[in-house]
Amino acid sequence: VGKTSISINVAKRINGEIISADSMQIYKYMNIGTAKATLEEMENIPHYMLDIVYPDEEFTVADFKNKAENYIEEINNNGNLPIVVGGTGLYVNSLVYELKFTKIESNNELRNKYNYLAERYGNQYIYDILCTVDPVSAERINLNDRKRIIRAIEIFQETGKPMSYYNKDFRKETDKYNLAMIGLTMDRAKLYSRINERVDKMIKKGLIQEVKSLMDMGYDKELVSMQAIGYKEVISYLEKEITLDESIEILKRNTRKYAKRQLTWFRRDNRIKWIDINQFD
Repeated sequence: VGKTSISINVAKRINGEIISADSMQIYKYMNIGTAKATLEEMENIPHYMLDIVYPDEEFTVADFKNKAENYIEEINNNGNLPIVVGGTGLYVNSLVYELKFTKIESNNELRNKYNYLAERYGNQYIYDILCTVDPVSAERINLNDRKRIIRAIEIFQETGKPMSYYNKDFRKETDKYNLAMIGLTMDRAKLYSRINERVDKMIKKGLIQEVKSLMDMGYDKELVSMQAIGYKEVISYLEKEITLDESIEILKRNTRKYAKRQLTWFRRDNRIKWIDINQFD
């Protein structure tokens, strides 16, 4: 939809500094597939939350919230306006709702056990376990989101209380900030056409080589980072499971589906003022 260029244009006009709320742009070495703004595109506008962890490092929503809130305070103290830009719903929600994250250390033994069960019997198997111990969280977590399914089971097993117990105020709006929330939208057919064009540009820019370099550096395809849209499809091609054309088509399809899910997610928040960018030059 053009978030990057619009946000930079806005930042230049109102002394803004940009905090990325994109769960894939946090990773180093992952630039083309995440559509990370280049230094040239940033036009000297400060950007935060880019390239902060390696692709095999864990980074939680709680980590994002803590870092982003520190940057918001810092930017405000400098007399500028923080602009949070990005489409990762949980990242945005961690700032605009009163989300309380559980400070429960990860238990690698438990994680390995449930990862093994998921590998052997499929995600449905561990999802059914979650449905039994925490049906409220199960409603919120996608069947394919193995990491969050395992985390929710882990919280229950470690504390005896479901994750939903800690997230009781999940939809309580924050009063910490004076928020202007803006959603950008456009005609669906035009949006899908732009998505297809963007994927073609990514391929031309060297997405295949970027993914190959990550694999050559030893980053495993099962990592959360490598399961991102744009990376998993190319990995399937590099491992000769599908052709390059198939990989590109699947990438376009998955990106279109993701855009649709983003709209569904953000439309639940009635504080967002929607702007159809086709109505403006």
